[in-house]
Amino acid sequence: MSMNTHGRPTQPVAANADGAASFSGNRGLDLQEPLIFELGSNTRTGVDLSDEKITKSYLGGLERTQPINLPGLSEPEVVRHFTRLSRKNYAIDMGIFALGSCTMKHNPRLNEKMARLPGFGDIHPLQPQSSVQGALQLMHTLAHWLTTLTGMPAVAMSPKAGAHGELCGLMAIRAALVARGNARQVVLCPESAHGTNPATAAFCGYRVEDIPANAKGRVDLEALKARLGPDVAAIMLTNPNTCGMFEPDIKAIADAVHAAGAFFYCDGANYNALVGKVRPGDLGVDAMHINLHKTFSTPHGGGGPGSGPVVFSEALAPFAPIPTVIKNADGYHLIEEENAESQTTFGRMVAFHGQMGMFVRALTYMMSHGADGLMQVAEDAVLNANYILASLKDVMTAPYEGPCMHEALFDDSFLKGTGVTTLDFAKGMIDEGFHPMTMYFPLVVHGAMLIEPTETESKATLDQFIHSLRGLAKAAVDGDANRFTGAPYFAPLARLDETRAARQPILSYKEPEMLQAAE
Repeated sequence: MSMNTHGRPTQPVAANADGAASFSGNRGLDLQEPLIFELGSNTRTGVDLSDEKITKSYLGGLERTQPINLPGLSEPEVVRHFTRLSRKNYAIDMGIFALGSCTMKHNPRLNEKMARLPGFGDIHPLQPQSSVQGALQLMHTLAHWLTTLTGMPAVAMSPKAGAHGELCGLMAIRAALVARGNARQVVLCPESAHGTNPATAAFCGYRVEDIPANAKGRVDLEALKARLGPDVAAIMLTNPNTCGMFEPDIKAIADAVHAAGAFFYCDGANYNALVGKVRPGDLGVDAMHINLHKTFSTPHGGGGPGSGPVVFSEALAPFAPIPTVIKNADGYHLIEEENAESQTTFGRMVAFHGQMGMFVRALTYMMSHGADGLMQVAEDAVLNANYILASLKDVMTAPYEGPCMHEALFDDSFLKGTGVTTLDFAKGMIDEGFHPMTMYFPLVVHGAMLIEPTETESKATLDQFIHSLRGLAKAAVDGDANRFTGAPYFAPLARLDETRAARQPILSYKEPEMLQAAE
């Protein structure tokens, strides 16, 4: 089958048992799929519309003056095109999604059913509060669960995701420091911090300074103490950290930060490893965002918007943003304006109240698990990651000694001298039917491979995953570099030129002849 190969090289069609390629270009149910522009034509349409003379335009001079250049297809052609494309997509419903630092867990269907109930799915944020008492009650109940689990007295529900939650936390910290009369200028970030941490601090107007890690991959406590001073507003620390390990000096870090007059922001992206086991408030945390779409189901990127509520310590609670839900004898009320109950708030972050669909999913997840079930979530997530680490560390190399928390980290030392890189190894995983783990992150580990199995994977699934990685590691060490350098061989498309795709993306379709002429 002839295909436009510009910018997306394809692999040769596999031969059949007699050595001949298929006439269609398909291989059984592995269907070759052209671009939708190649299927259709801008000279025809899939629907019949009568010619209407437009007598008046409401577009204010913005009418289209030339053809829109979209392909015309019938409804069956469109449905079949996107159905065939969907067969090429890897998803959490197909197998383990081992991306480290992402918590791509199974999304229970019960959550989806609850989120689609008409009373939750069909409401509008501008409805009278008297007509959405059930929704406000759900938000109030979810807030109670979050403050109870974290041991923190207050929570802001409106932030839309993790980085948005970080911004919320830093804005509350800045408001508290301004109220104290000492705004300060510096936010400290450990080397193993999530990339959003320094980005958020810079966006909030702070100067960012690194804190080095020690030989064990944890924060260097003495280096931190030496840097603390009257110009430091806060530290932003991830725990468990991005190397998949718990920070054992966390309480000493909090005490040192507070003694210097600064605040302790904890990145809660990895809360999946601690939920039900550790209360961040007991560790001295002042603010922490919680990714509802990770810890409490709905893998991020796998079902809609995220949600990043922020819990606050007693010192920061008065500066939390509005809106907030309160309960009194008259029912549930959404406080949306600054008043006597919220006079120190730093204001609003968003137009409305948060991600209702995610609130429903998260509370459903919490209530279906219960307190003991949430504790088991953390225990099983840590157990699964350590099972992977223990099963692979004799053939792959771990940069740090000892057990891990919720994710297992490997470096590329075992590939030295093989001609195989971390990227090659990951591409080889695609041929085995697995989505690659997170690559080259955290940056402090050379050739990093970060694997997070989550608590929802069975031992049988992990054993299959481990078996494949052990086989790949042995093939690389045994000199079978060709297995990797051209991989993936069995995927619908061969390895792409990712550098060119990033630097020279083709964002609009042109006929192949036009592309060749342009080059």
